[in-house]
Amino acid sequence: MSTQNPDPTQETRTRILEAAVKVFATKGYHDTKVDDIVSESSTSKGSFYFYFPSKQDIFLALSDTFADLLESKITQAMEKESHGIQQMDSALRASLGLFTQYRGLAKIALVQAVGLGAVFEERRRAINNRLTLIIQSRLERAAADGSIPPLHAEITARAWVGALNEIVIQWIYTGTPPLEESLPALKIFLLRSIGKESEK
Repeated sequence: MSTQNPDPTQETRTRILEAAVKVFATKGYHDTKVDDIVSESSTSKGSFYFYFPSKQDIFLALSDTFADLLESKITQAMEKESHGIQQMDSALRASLGLFTQYRGLAKIALVQAVGLGAVFEERRRAINNRLTLIIQSRLERAAADGSIPPLHAEITARAWVGALNEIVIQWIYTGTPPLEESLPALKIFLLRSIGKESEK
């Protein structure tokens, strides 16, 4: 067996996931059929069900994929900077860039999961909670070292996630304003919420 060729099994799973993003983003969860995903991925129903027991399972897998990507990109972006404000700026740029790059995934995780039932809502909330914890820990660290005034870090972090969600969801629905154009105003708003002015 050659180890130089890509794993055909993993390649098939990836094709199915990529096809599911396109179909869910276009048709929505309820109107998507497993056959649509199979057709888009040029695979078979047997392959689909080998990896994903149901349409719900692949939808949840896509939500998890997006959450993992978001957490990874934000963490990596912040670790490259030493100063708190620069970390925030870098994290915002990374997250908005990720939403732009993976608009279909973002639509699935943040928009379509709303109202689909308890399992989906739990997964959507888990994404928000993961993001909140990252921000909360940075805010607590900044308050502890005197970089920002004392604050209720969890409430502030949830407010930040809410603001980011609202901007991204508006963009997912309308395409406007482009996320990169939202960054300066969003940064000013978030900084003011913690008693800081924008730093050039």
